[in-house]
Amino acid sequence: MLEKLTKSRYLARAIGAVNRLISERGESNAVSMADELIHNYRKLDKDQHIKFFTALAEKYNPDPDKVLKAAQSFAADPNTRNYVRLQRITESPRQELLRRLNRARAGTAAVVEMRRDLLQLLDKKPELATVDFDMRHLLSSWFNPGFLKMHRVDWKSQAEVLEKIIKHEAVHAIDGWDDLRRRLQPDRRCFAFFHPQLPDEPLIFVEVGLLPDIPIAIAPLVDKKAEAVSQPKEYKVAAFYSISNCEPGLRGVSMGNFLIKRVAEQLHAEFPSLKTFITLSPIPGLVDWIAAGANLADQMPMEQIKPALRTARDQALATLNLTDHSWAERLGGGWHPDTATAKEKSALLCLTALYLAHVSTGRNGNPVAKFHLGNGAKLHQINWAGDLSRKGLRQSAGIMVNYLYDLASVEENHERFVNGEVMYSRLISRLMAS
Repeated sequence: MLEKLTKSRYLARAIGAVNRLISERGESNAVSMADELIHNYRKLDKDQHIKFFTALAEKYNPDPDKVLKAAQSFAADPNTRNYVRLQRITESPRQELLRRLNRARAGTAAVVEMRRDLLQLLDKKPELATVDFDMRHLLSSWFNPGFLKMHRVDWKSQAEVLEKIIKHEAVHAIDGWDDLRRRLQPDRRCFAFFHPQLPDEPLIFVEVGLLPDIPIAIAPLVDKKAEAVSQPKEYKVAAFYSISNCEPGLRGVSMGNFLIKRVAEQLHAEFPSLKTFITLSPIPGLVDWIAAGANLADQMPMEQIKPALRTARDQALATLNLTDHSWAERLGGGWHPDTATAKEKSALLCLTALYLAHVSTGRNGNPVAKFHLGNGAKLHQINWAGDLSRKGLRQSAGIMVNYLYDLASVEENHERFVNGEVMYSRLISRLMAS
C-alpha cells in the first residue's frame, strides 16, 4: 500500500510539473521545471504511464471553437495575419510542452524515452495516438538527418558503442566479440548516425561488405572465419547486408534512407573502383503471403492485372499446393532448398518476383522492399538458397533479394515508386514469365 501511495505521489508530481512547465511565461525556471518533470516521470510504472499520457491527451488539445473561428477567418481572408493566427491556434499545447521539456539537460533523451513507453501502449489505448502524433512531429524535426552526424564504427570505437551494435543488430545476430571484430575489418564497414544530444547512442547503423562480386547468399558475408579481401583494388561492390534501428522511441522517424545514401557517397569517394551499390536483403512475410493465396490485387481489381501474371501465379500456387501441406508441415518434413524439385524452385521464385514487383507499392507490401524501393533502389536479382537459417527458411523459403542503388537513378526510381511503379531488371521479368 505504501508503495502504491508513493507511486501515486510521483504521478501527481509529474502532472503538476507539466502544468507548471506549460504555464511558465519566462525561461528562467523552465529548465528546473523540466528536470523535475523528467525525475518524477521516471518513477512511474506502466499503469501510471497510461494515466500520465491520458492526461496529456485530454487536457492539452487545441480549443475547437478558437480553431473554427481562426479557420473561418483564414478562409474568408487568407492574409499573413490570419495564416499565422491559424497556425498558432491549431498547434496543440503539447508541442510547446515538449519543446520546453527539451530544454532540460537530458531533455531530448527523455522525450525519446517517453515515446518509447507510449508506443507500447497504443495498441490497447489508441486514443493516445494524438500524443504520439505530436511527439513524432517534433522528433522528426529534431532528428532531421541534417542535424545528425554519420560516423564509421570500427574496432577503436568506444566499448559502449560497440556493445550497442551487438545488442541492436536486428537482421543477422552478432555472435559475440569475435564476430563483431570480423564485421569491422577493412573489407567490412559499419556506419551509424549519432545526434549531438546523444553522442554515445548510435541511432541507426548499416553494415556493408566490400566485395569483388554481387553477393547471393548471406552466410559468407557474416561468417566470422571468412578470409578478408585484402586489396582495395578488388573492391567492386559495396553490399549493404544489414540495417538496424537502435532506438524504438524513434520509430517512424525517417533516417535509414539518408544513411544509406551518405554511406554510398562516402565509400565511392574513398574507393573509386566501387561501381555497384547493392543490398542483400531478407524477405520477411513472403511465405505468409503465399500461404494466404498470393493476392496481387492490393491496389487494383484482379481483373485489371495482366492475364499472364494471373496465370503464372495460379500455376505456381498449384505446384506448391500449400492447401494440402502447409509450409510448417513441409519444413517439419525436412524440406530444404537443396532438395527442392525444379518445379518447386521455379514456382517459389516466380511468386517471389510477383510479390516484390507487384505488391510492394500496396499497403500489404513487404516492409524491407518498401524501404529500399521507396528509397530509390531497383529490384535487381532474386537469390535461391540465400539464407539457410531456420528463420530464413521459415519466412522466405531461404530466398533473398538484391536491391540495386544506382546513384544516378535513385530520384527517378523513388518518384516512380511513389506513383505505384516498381523498377525491376530483366532477370525479374523472366522469373515472372516462368
